[in-house]
Amino acid sequence: MHTHDHDHDHGLAHDLNTMLKRRRSLLWLAAGAAVAPLLACGGGGDDDGTSTTSTTGDSSSTGSSGTSTCSVIPEETAGPYPGDGSNSNSSGVVNALTLSGIVRSDIRTSIAGASGTAAGVPLTVTLTLVNTNSSCASLEGYAIYLWHCSREGLYSLYSSGVTDQNYLRGVQSTDSNGQVTFTTIFPACYSGRWPHIHFEVYPSLAKATVATNKIKTSQIALPEAECDAVFATTGYSASVSNFSRVSLSTDGVFSDGATLETPTISGSVSAGYAIALNVGVAV
Repeated sequence: MHTHDHDHDHGLAHDLNTMLKRRRSLLWLAAGAAVAPLLACGGGGDDDGTSTTSTTGDSSSTGSSGTSTCSVIPEETAGPYPGDGSNSNSSGVVNALTLSGIVRSDIRTSIAGASGTAAGVPLTVTLTLVNTNSSCASLEGYAIYLWHCSREGLYSLYSSGVTDQNYLRGVQSTDSNGQVTFTTIFPACYSGRWPHIHFEVYPSLAKATVATNKIKTSQIALPEAECDAVFATTGYSASVSNFSRVSLSTDGVFSDGATLETPTISGSVSAGYAIALNVGVAV
């Protein structure tokens, strides 16, 4: 079994200590006996803000039914390993955002002179950015920086053995539909955290060069059944025991609710998986 060789206790403690105060936007809107569920359409700006505008959701990027309320996605910690210029590794400040080639859709390989490819079950991640202050309109021309750990639970640029790698990190600009799509691998479950993917939202590609320019930081909670299926495959052995010891209710980030951060998912271990999530920001 692989032994995780970066300090996960430190990572979890950092998450718990640095996590911004969140206000759940999962509110039941009472109207007599009628109740409408809030589905996976996230948001930004005020952590407790929601848009009262309801939209007919695209099944490829919303929750399990066709109707969703455009809501503010919770603000989350970037954690110990963001690589966005906000912290350092043993060699100094780490900023993947300034690497040549960081603007890309396939993030499985290292860039800028580094060699290496992250192995794992294929995963496609589609995020749709919407404006909670403008009837959930799609936001074109914004930038999304996405990163996560490897199937061994290691973060490139930080974890022992992969500090010379920068894979599983990338930036893209949202298209006319407010969408970006990344090709990556299914991340591991490491000790103390529910399996997740990090991302930050920037007002433009030009601004996506340092963390101080970001307008939102959040995380994606990966669905349980698919985690179980993936972790039973080659290379994910350490995730099995780690996953058995954590739940959404005990996770330091998702314990106050993860509905707005849980994507739709399709696919299989053999064919690969695809997830999709609406991310709202109040701009």
